[in-house]
Amino acid sequence: MSHKAWMKTVPTENCDVLMTFPDTTDDHTLLWLLNHIRLGIPELIVQVRHHKHTRVYAFFVTATYESLLRGADEIGLRKPVKAEFGGGMRSFSCEEDYIYENIENELYFFTSQERQNIIRYWLENLRAKQGESLHNIHFLEGQPIIPELAARGVIQQVFPLHEQRILKRLMKSWVQAVCEAQPLDDICDYFGVKIAMYFAWLGFYTSAMVYPAVFGSILYSFTESDQTSQDISCVVFAIFNVIWATLFLEEWKRRGAEFAYKWGTLDTPPESIEEPRPQFRGIKRISPVTSVEEFYYPPWKRLLFQCLVSLPVCLACLSLVFLLMLGCFQLQEFVLSIQELPRIIRFLPKIILAVIVTACDELYKKVAYWLNDMGAW
Repeated sequence: MSHKAWMKTVPTENCDVLMTFPDTTDDHTLLWLLNHIRLGIPELIVQVRHHKHTRVYAFFVTATYESLLRGADEIGLRKPVKAEFGGGMRSFSCEEDYIYENIENELYFFTSQERQNIIRYWLENLRAKQGESLHNIHFLEGQPIIPELAARGVIQQVFPLHEQRILKRLMKSWVQAVCEAQPLDDICDYFGVKIAMYFAWLGFYTSAMVYPAVFGSILYSFTESDQTSQDISCVVFAIFNVIWATLFLEEWKRRGAEFAYKWGTLDTPPESIEEPRPQFRGIKRISPVTSVEEFYYPPWKRLLFQCLVSLPVCLACLSLVFLLMLGCFQLQEFVLSIQELPRIIRFLPKIILAVIVTACDELYKKVAYWLNDMGAW
């Protein structure tokens, strides 16, 4: 059984985020991390489970309603306010929790995406103390523990779980619905604002494409077969597309602003400075800016790696692709020059080219990942 298949066999009613580990993980690692989570994030409820067939351990993570309320206050989660208190959206505050809509309803006040976002925030902000280490992994003071362990492969995956009840409802009202408006509010509640905004744009773009399609069809029907008539039609259609594109962009700006205001992200403050990538390595030093211990990698070493490794590897990959494509074209010409060959053999060079492209895609993806990780040193 695959690692993803066994998860469906385990009850997940009391779980928002799942954290899985490789089957080679030892008990010391599990206990070390479990102890740090329970001490560092007392708001979380963590259940440890083991699958006997794959021998994989997993942490099933959730939190109580009261803890989620405190977490919403901590991250400044924006929630709708009751009409008698002014309405609109406001950052959640535990001191004034009575002003928010559905605050009395534990099941519906937080969406699954909001619960998971709060829990993810806690997990990613579990910090190491000075001198802490796990096996050969030595943490800096204040360094996020879980992103570092995930980058090192100690943690296999950290991901949120779906709610089948909501997925079935979206399946009926969204996927299986025909000629009906998208349930954008439900999509936003479940998948978040970014996903909802994407599908809002996609639906708006698809609807807007009707106008050039209809106009182009009518114009094509009235266009004569002579060259002058066709040139005039092209000019008219080009002018129409310029006007249509301008109106489309301006209308989407207005529509996007409406969605952003409705979903409470119009005046969202910019995100704080992100942590360095967990893959970043270097020598420890005291930052001259923050006076905090950090990893430092000299810029000249990075430039040396780019010039002596990254650039030659990229050039070699491009040269390989060029030579392979040139060989396939030569083979195609050779096959076409032989008239006695069966018809199906004439497609052989194209099939070979398709296989080569697929293989190179997988190979270059691994090379790109390697170069990206090495560039973090």
